[in-house]
Amino acid sequence: MSSQQLKQKGFTIIEVVLVLAIAALIFLMVFIALPALQSSQRDTARKNDVSIVAAAVNSWSGNNRGKALDSTALTGIKTYAESLSDNTTDVKMGANPTADDASVTAEDGVATIYVGAKCDSSSPDGKLTIDKGTKRQYVVVTRLESGNGAGYCLDS
Repeated sequence: MSSQQLKQKGFTIIEVVLVLAIAALIFLMVFIALPALQSSQRDTARKNDVSIVAAAVNSWSGNNRGKALDSTALTGIKTYAESLSDNTTDVKMGANPTADDASVTAEDGVATIYVGAKCDSSSPDGKLTIDKGTKRQYVVVTRLESGNGAGYCLDS
């Protein structure tokens, strides 16, 4: 075998470094995108939890016709809403709004129920504006990670 044939076998150091640099860029892009994807998944779970709490309120209201939805009903609602994800740690009642454009702050990991309210608007800092509604209307609010902790409001 001649020395010319020996030189043609294998990769040069430049080729190996180039392949490693490309692989490092791919890993870097994955590690940058992964937290955003996980945040989006947690927000989706929180929105599903709010829907579960709203369904639990509807179920409790249907089974307890004539009873007012108040803090004593919360135990029954929590029983109905057993399948909440780990992203929502608590369900609680909020103070009923006394006027339109009442400002409430959505808490992280908490689904808060406001009776006699309907959703109006939200700001990126977790503040929500809810309007006064009928005594049968309610909203369920929570805080999301996306949008700098924007609030999420679901009408009855």
